[in-house]
Amino acid sequence: MALPRKETRNKNINKKIENLKPDTEDGKDEFLTTNQGVRINDNQNSLKSGDRGPSLLEDFILREKITHFDHERIPERVVHARGSAAHGVFKVYKPLAQFTKAKFLNDTKTETPVFVRFSTVAGSRGSSDLARDVRGFAVKLYTEEGNFDIVGNNMPVFFIQDAMKFPDLIHAVKPEPHNEIPQAASAHDTFWDFISLMPEAMHMVMWVMSDRAIPRSLRMMEGFGVHTFRLVNDEGKSCFVKFHWKPLLGVHSVAWDEALNISGRDPDFHRRDLYEAIESGNFPEWELGVQIVPEKDEHAFEFDLLDPTKLIPEEIVPVQRVGKLTLNRNPDNFFSETEQVAFHVGNIVPGIDFTNDPLMQGRLFSYTDTQLIRLGGPNFHEIPINRPVAPVHNNQRDGFMRQTINKGQVSYEPNSLGGGCPFQAKMDQGGFSSFAQRIDAKKVRERSSSFMDHFSQAKLFFNSQSEPEKNHIIDALRFELGKVETLAIRQRMLGLLSQVDRDLAQQVATGLGMPVPKAPEKPMNHSVPADGSPNRYKSVVKESGLPVSQALSMAGTIKNSIATRKVAFLVADGVDAATVTSMKKALESGGAVVELIAPRLGEVNASNKTAFNIKKSFLTGASVFYDAVYVPGGAVSIKTLAGEPDAVHFLNEAYKHCKAIAASEDARPLLKATYFGAALPDGKSKDSASSAGLFIQADTARLAKPFIDAIAQHRFWEREKIRKVPA
Repeated sequence: MALPRKETRNKNINKKIENLKPDTEDGKDEFLTTNQGVRINDNQNSLKSGDRGPSLLEDFILREKITHFDHERIPERVVHARGSAAHGVFKVYKPLAQFTKAKFLNDTKTETPVFVRFSTVAGSRGSSDLARDVRGFAVKLYTEEGNFDIVGNNMPVFFIQDAMKFPDLIHAVKPEPHNEIPQAASAHDTFWDFISLMPEAMHMVMWVMSDRAIPRSLRMMEGFGVHTFRLVNDEGKSCFVKFHWKPLLGVHSVAWDEALNISGRDPDFHRRDLYEAIESGNFPEWELGVQIVPEKDEHAFEFDLLDPTKLIPEEIVPVQRVGKLTLNRNPDNFFSETEQVAFHVGNIVPGIDFTNDPLMQGRLFSYTDTQLIRLGGPNFHEIPINRPVAPVHNNQRDGFMRQTINKGQVSYEPNSLGGGCPFQAKMDQGGFSSFAQRIDAKKVRERSSSFMDHFSQAKLFFNSQSEPEKNHIIDALRFELGKVETLAIRQRMLGLLSQVDRDLAQQVATGLGMPVPKAPEKPMNHSVPADGSPNRYKSVVKESGLPVSQALSMAGTIKNSIATRKVAFLVADGVDAATVTSMKKALESGGAVVELIAPRLGEVNASNKTAFNIKKSFLTGASVFYDAVYVPGGAVSIKTLAGEPDAVHFLNEAYKHCKAIAASEDARPLLKATYFGAALPDGKSKDSASSAGLFIQADTARLAKPFIDAIAQHRFWEREKIRKVPA
């Protein structure tokens, strides 16, 4: 059986160290060279005039090396700068010919290569993975008809309706220009000043203040295309479509306090999690879902399909799962691939087309424009990670960093000197043809009145949340607005929140020590329309026809697997080996990852003289990195851990963050030392004694199943009201 990639790499590295010989490639020695291929004899010393003299300008090796180093940083992305990515494949389940002629959505035998980049929006490249933020979810599909990019987020809607406001939004959320504070955070005056004057953002605000903004893993979050696209079939018939990515592991989050802790201990938490999962063979998977709306039903809803601040509730238009995305390979070089990949909303293939979504229309310009400056010129499509697998034939020439060497004298069309090549492709030859949408209108700077409902879907989202999720939104708003120093901004936000839910506004106001205004400030909308006509500012609040939408809450997500969940075992010398190995085997059979945490690294000697290798200590392995905790038996081990403050803190913190905790019966002295000791189950039952995800049992085999079931539930939020205690 082939070794896993990581083990193979380590074996090769060790072999190189042992041999201390140059690598070989294609039978040739691999020597250190300049960029021109000249072999370098001395890479340790610059050329000098004497051994203590000045360096000489003629040292072309030094100049080339330093020059490249000085220029090896490119401008980071204005937004989505902090990212991580992976390669994979996509395969459709069944042909979708009735909706689209796109080949990759009709060929069930071919696996389409993909490259997926996840990112945060507001922070710089060096910011934390665990910031409260939208997550980018961009998928590049290298189809045989050309590259198709779904440039989406982990939330189905956006803050604004028109791309004209995008620079303003980003300027507002970025660090304030006078002091460059705060980094990767929306909890400051300029962001909420902007939001408080833009009621169209209220739906997105509910999402960003929810647990969706702090995912447990990139592997455990949904992806959305955000915009409404068109699908076009061979007959030229069109329908509307919303794209979804549904994670097979379910949608899960971390607690806000936990996110703050992780940011300090491991700001690369999500990046590391994705990388390690793929390296270990636990390939992340999503199903592609589509919501199809016939063209005749474009105006059948109480919202506008072209409004990017609205979603289509799944109860109204179900999501059809039509294919699977699997990420199975990490990038070989972070810069060359993850940093240089260039996504574009405008990268579409025959069978997929745009709509008149005004946010999408602006993005069609913006993405090309930003790549030109970030990647140095118009040839960024020739960078390996951006190259299509489909052949490229056109008359585009020259420019910075051109890679293709075009032969011949012809670089125009039509021509006769080149035999007429390259030819235009007819539609039946795979040529792209834009959907023939009839347009008959005046040129205006206006927004459709169908875009003016800013609160009904915000209300639907909030009403659809479970009680713990609602509490988290309230806490998030109290925290964010509590960081706002301008009282007028807080007051305006309370007015807008009262339009979403009066009780929500009241609870946030209580935390801020302010009253909820009887009516929101008028005009509420300082952006649209701009003419100040009073009757145009009237809020259009319509009910969606749904009291709640179950799909909007994470409470109903998949909770039937512990695959890839990380479980910490707290051990010390004298631990009972049987309880360790028995529980470890049970958890790993369900796909979980087990790590032993001890007071020190090295080896821990079990009671039967078995030695366990310890790779994480209480100094390097905090509870926030794990989904659950188990304390094996062994009186000597328990006594040591009970006297170890970090072990007690580990358990306190896991309990505070509502995680499943299991322990052997003789671990009671350690558990009694925790602040939740009073909540311990009595253990009198023959079955595992339990209390809100806390299990104690002498029989490890009997303990394993309820513990596994509890881990699959992800969190026990009923502890929420008592978890806000020191840990």
